[in-house]
Amino acid sequence: MAKKSAKEENGDAPSFERALARLEEIVHLLEEGELGLDEAMLRYEEGVKLLRQSYDILERAERKIELLSGFDAEGNPLTQSFDDEATYNKESGKP
Repeated sequence: MAKKSAKEENGDAPSFERALARLEEIVHLLEEGELGLDEAMLRYEEGVKLLRQSYDILERAERKIELLSGFDAEGNPLTQSFDDEATYNKESGKP
């Protein structure tokens, strides 16, 4: 079983991965069409909330990547595309 983060244990927003997994469950339940209207509306509302939380998590991650990329002379963040296939060269300390 996945270990819960400190935020989750305190009842705060779930991690991105947990929110995404729950969203997938909700979509499946709604697509089956076996829920009553009231239950379907509750699941839909839960899904919208999780979607907003997930979007916020992604926005924060994007801002963090921008901050870690550096700033130019005017203080504007220097942004670069995130290359998920980049490797770290241990000897030079550079990708």
